[in-house]
Amino acid sequence: MQYISTRGASPKQSFLQILLGGLAPDGGLYLPESYPQISLDELKSWQQYNYRELAFAVLSKFATDIPAEDLRAIIDKTYTADVYCNTRPGENAEDITPVRTLEPGLHMLALSNGPTLAFKDMAMQLLGNLFEYALAKNHDSINILGATSGDTGSAAEYAMRGKRGVRVFMLSPHGKMSPFQRAQMYSLQDPNIYNIAVRGAFDDCQDIVKAVSNDLTFKAQYKIGAVNSINWARVSAQIVYYFKAYFAVVKNVGDQVSFSVPSGNFGNVCAGHIARMMGLPIKHLIVATNENDVLDEFFKTGRYAPRAQTLHTSSPSMDISKASNFERMIFDAVGRDAGEIQKLWSKVDQGQGFELNAAAFAKVKEYGFVSGESGHADRMKTIREVYERYGQMLDTHTADGYKVGCEYREAGISMICLETALPAKFEESIREALGRNPERPKGLDNIESLPQRVEVMNNDVNTVKQFVVAHAQD
Repeated sequence: MQYISTRGASPKQSFLQILLGGLAPDGGLYLPESYPQISLDELKSWQQYNYRELAFAVLSKFATDIPAEDLRAIIDKTYTADVYCNTRPGENAEDITPVRTLEPGLHMLALSNGPTLAFKDMAMQLLGNLFEYALAKNHDSINILGATSGDTGSAAEYAMRGKRGVRVFMLSPHGKMSPFQRAQMYSLQDPNIYNIAVRGAFDDCQDIVKAVSNDLTFKAQYKIGAVNSINWARVSAQIVYYFKAYFAVVKNVGDQVSFSVPSGNFGNVCAGHIARMMGLPIKHLIVATNENDVLDEFFKTGRYAPRAQTLHTSSPSMDISKASNFERMIFDAVGRDAGEIQKLWSKVDQGQGFELNAAAFAKVKEYGFVSGESGHADRMKTIREVYERYGQMLDTHTADGYKVGCEYREAGISMICLETALPAKFEESIREALGRNPERPKGLDNIESLPQRVEVMNNDVNTVKQFVVAHAQD
């Protein structure tokens, strides 16, 4: 399997060659040269696989330059009941991603059983083990520069803490995450973890990461790598749980299902798009946004217009106005025309938007994308209703996904809502909605009171670069 850039000016590379780097040298995102196709017979043969077996079946299609026995060992080390142990009573941790049936045809895919209580753990734990494997193979080291709006940072840090040859520099928007999210990251005392709080929004943090990644000389000299969802390995790992959820709910392999996905940076739903392109029978991919509704506007009108101002909301991990992974899907929609992507994203980079032509927008609709928006009042109402009706407590992001997903329910088509995080990460909102605190997993009772390590910086690329240089050899 060879990988190409959405911008078309970088050479083809293998999975291991693109694993550590993030953005392609031309500023684009890597995608497989073509998507592997899963026939109905092969799909049926996967139906009884456990999570590790299914992960191997899917990932062996993409990581063809990792020997099968090595890939299987990495997967078996990653997806264990010990790692994904934060299950609810009655659930089997060996399932890794249990499906909760709320009522016939309406399901919740539990993705938050990992160490940081968020869906990002599903891919990030694998990424940590893949990085360690690749670095040991080449006797190399890496300095990871990432950006987080809430959950990516802690998932990355917990996956990379103590890993040989790995240092993590994680940018987050100063004061814009929940106290629990901040504590998860800033309380880590591992010497290879560095937290940087940027005075600005997540989009500012993401722009800094992209600017550093596009400085090819700096990137090479200081061995800068990426763990954000621009990293292809993360997206490929997320494809697995779409297949797992599908098998858990269908009566007959070949039946269609729909997925509702809370979305900010478009990585999670992009994995669903790729699963569909591979042959998974998905009718609709429902993109749920919060008040930062750039993606909802696009899927309704064909106009992509990132906002100059990102709103701070009660679903903060979705407070994003520029969706990095969106470029991957648009690349497919425009017939993989790299020149067209360069033209469209030159407008985005200049702070403008673009309008997709009619043929490309028709292709987006053909892919099954629909969308909706959920505001603060909506998510409070949804959290209350789901708790009263089903006894299930949702975090604010999952509530956005549930609310929008239910707007698109169809008779005879199972709806699967993807969980984002455990409610414990957003106590203030849960208290507002339900008048009570959510339960916390053991060991996290007083995480906010732990000593915290964080550097607060202005929104400035050079300041961040200087910090990386000063600590790259610590």
